[in-house]
Amino acid sequence: MPDNQSAVETSTTGEEKLTEMQDKYLRLSAEFDNYRKRTLREKIEMTKVAGESVLMSLLPVIDDFDRAMVSMKETESCDAVKEGLSLIYSKISEFLKQNGVKEMEVLNTAFDSDMHEAITNVAVNDESLKGKVVDVILKGYILNEKVIRFPKVVVGE
Repeated sequence: MPDNQSAVETSTTGEEKLTEMQDKYLRLSAEFDNYRKRTLREKIEMTKVAGESVLMSLLPVIDDFDRAMVSMKETESCDAVKEGLSLIYSKISEFLKQNGVKEMEVLNTAFDSDMHEAITNVAVNDESLKGKVVDVILKGYILNEKVIRFPKVVVGE
């Protein structure tokens, strides 16, 4: 009889261990699920805050555009309007530089289908311009070494 009793005790101990392990697994699974949800919420919040700071930095530029629009209606001189628009352009360019955005310099460089989007080809008289970008229709930009907008170019042939 002692052998049966120890088998029953072992069985009970095994069932208790199994129940304990299942409980630990459920708790760990729930804990991981909570962690995943929390980090997702934090990531979404961080994205919102980052976007907010970029937009806040653009507001002074919008203010300048508002003043330029009023000035265009009141001023007869085109020079004043040109100067105002030039200042606004400078501010936007500086803002982009501060945020890691660089303009791609592609004019007169060899056409690269991985880096440029060819709009059309044009015949060129100068042999040195064949296969090169001869005109930029839309500028391309790089953000932290990643192309965020490919330049639309005309290629010489």
